[in-house]
Parts: sequence; C-alpha cells; structure tokens
Amino acid sequence: MGWKDNECTSWGDVDDQKTEVHDDRETGGSNHYKPCSSPENDNLPECAFPGDNAVNTDGNGAERSHKAKSCEVDEEEGHLVYHSGLVMKERYEVVLTLGAGAFGKVVECIDREKNEHVAVKIVRNIECFREVAKSEIAVLEEINSLDDDNRFACVRMLNWFEHEGHICIVFELLGLSTFEFLRQNEFLPFSVEQIRHMAFQIFRAVSFLHRNQLTHTDLKPENILFVCSDYDLEYNSDMRCEAKKLRSLDVKVVDFGTATFDHQHHESLVSTRHYRAPEVILDLGWNQSCDVWSLGCVLMEFYLGRTLFATHNSVEHLAMMEKVLGPIPPHLLKQTRKQHYIHNERLNWDEQSSSNDYINKHCQPLKQCMWRRNEDERQLFDLLGCMLEYDVCRRITLEEALWHPFFSPIRTQQKLRS
Repeated sequence: MGWKDNECTSWGDVDDQKTEVHDDRETGGSNHYKPCSSPENDNLPECAFPGDNAVNTDGNGAERSHKAKSCEVDEEEGHLVYHSGLVMKERYEVVLTLGAGAFGKVVECIDREKNEHVAVKIVRNIECFREVAKSEIAVLEEINSLDDDNRFACVRMLNWFEHEGHICIVFELLGLSTFEFLRQNEFLPFSVEQIRHMAFQIFRAVSFLHRNQLTHTDLKPENILFVCSDYDLEYNSDMRCEAKKLRSLDVKVVDFGTATFDHQHHESLVSTRHYRAPEVILDLGWNQSCDVWSLGCVLMEFYLGRTLFATHNSVEHLAMMEKVLGPIPPHLLKQTRKQHYIHNERLNWDEQSSSNDYINKHCQPLKQCMWRRNEDERQLFDLLGCMLEYDVCRRITLEEALWHPFFSPIRTQQKLRS
C-alpha cells in the first residue's frame, strides 16, 4: 500500500480517506482502502478486517466484492507471499483475499480441522506491526476469557499462530462492514429502527469493554461488521429507488489493535480523524468517553448516510463541531496545549475563509438534521446530544445510554421474551 515502515502506531484507517469516498459518491465512489494525505502530521495507517470487502455467504442477494476475486500477493515491505490453496500450519487453506491494509492482508481460509470458513489476518513481518499484533492478541484473549459464553458483540478470536515469521490471527468470518454496506447501497441511510437495533448491540459490547477497564479508541463504521450481510432488493419509497435491505442487523465490533487498558500508557493521539473526540484534538487527555463521542459520530453517519465531520484539518474539525454543536466551552479552550488553535479565548478560525463556506454548506445544527421530527427521531437526537457533549464530565456513559428512552422498545421486547 506504499506505507513507510515507521507508520505503525496502529492499523486504524488513515485519517481523512473517507472524506474522499463520500465526495466521490456521484462519480461512482472510490476505493476505501486508498490512503489520503493530511496536512496535519497525525495520519494513522489504514485498516482492513474480515468482511470489510467481502460477503461471507452466497445465495440470493449476496455478492462477492471485486476485492475478493483472487489472492493478490505483494512481496514488498514484509507482506507474506501466498496463493490460493496455500495451507498454513497444516490446517488453514487460503481461499481468497478479503482485504488489505498497512498491517498486512486478511484472507478467507478453510479450517481443515473443523471444516469451516474463517478469516485470517496475516500481519506484515515488521517488528512494530508484530508488537501491535501481540497487543491485539492479548486484548482478544482477555475478551474471550471475560465473555466465554459470547454474550457481547465483540469479534471472536479463534486461534493465532506464526507462519514464516508472520503473526496470523484467526477470526470468525463475518460479513461486510457497516461502511462498506452503506457504500454498496449508494449511501442510503439506515432507518431509525435499524439504527436502534445496531446501536443497542454496539453499546452493550463497548460498555462491556469499559466495565473491564478497556477503551477501544478506534470505533467507526469500518470497524463494525454485520455478522451476515445477505440482503434482499426492495423499493425504497423515501428515496424512490431500489435498495438493499439486510436480512439480519446483527453486528460485531472488530479491530482491537489500538485498544488500551486503563492502566496502560495512553497515546496522545487516538481514533480515526472523523470520529476523534474534541479532548483528543485539544490534547487534554482522554479516557473511555472518547469511545462515546466516536459512537455518536457513527450513529449520525448511519442516520445521514454521510460522515458528520468530513475534514482533513484539526482546526476545521473543531469549527465544524461548533457549527453542529455550538461553541466549545471556554474552560476547555483555556486548558488546551494546542494554543495555536486559540485566539482571544475563542477558536482561531477565519469565518471569511473558503473553508468556512465549505462548513456552512455541509454542516448545520444537530437538531436541524432530523428528517421527520417524530418521537423516535427526537429520542435518537436527544441521545446523540448527550453523546456529542464537549465536556467529558457531562458526556453520557454507555451504561447510562443503554437506559435512554430511545432503547425502551428493545428493553420491552426483552422483558416479553424473558
């Protein structure tokens, strides 16, 4: 993919590449693995995961992405050279390539021992990537141990091994990422009911992580995968077009390469750009609440069908936040170490600039984003307002969010079933 070997602080998506994807919608979209440079020196390497570019089943309404046609190989920069039919560890037979990223490749394999299809992440044989892989394995082993009956929607690691110097992590095979499904579905938004069903699972999973002193740090639609992304084609009366309707809305959270325990060192810069919390941008330090902000951005993307904060620049990002959410509290601006972002105790932003014109065109106050303004939408936007709170002391926790009235229909259903 052309990444320098020292760009290995994580394998989350490169900052800002998604801006390009959404901007290119009308011309057919762009490859969402394509890196996009940022003027800020805070790029994070890009990511791929089981299912990001391939559906795990065939049948009516299911399809394989063009990414999965063959096992493309790359001998450069520590990638494993492999081919369809290669058997690793005398057990895992390579079928096809699911995706690729800075960290290496993800392939679909047949587990000959269990006669089932799995996804194997093959990490580049470069020390910094090996270290991140070891960290992810430790987190996944902890998750497996704490959730041995698989109650929470976190991807299951099935095994790991080394092959010719490459760490290989075996996962259950999942479907498309929520972002890839949106892309293939012409960025038609999810319905409020669909968002409710997915959000409840995601919140439970990440709340489980938080209860066990773990922060994901890179929550985004690319890292939320459908368990199965089979679909039917139906006419969408709102958009007046034929659209894909998923048969199941079950999802799982993936990619724990940058997950951080409370007791571990906290890197100053975390999260992919568009989902990065204000306290991270302002270098105020962060905790588990940065995941809550990221999920607020994710739900808005599900609702709008586009990225909420589509930007390449930190100050512009903060200016977008102010357009959507109102002014950043002065006490946070006073505390920031990024004093060049501030002028006269306000955000250092030129409202006469062409960038400001872009913001005015693409951003509007949060409540004005509602389509129908019915009770379900009012509850969703009330919850989003609690999640997209600048001050971490006032931001809702996911444990609290699960008891928000927006999720009352799901809790009622659970009571009836029990």
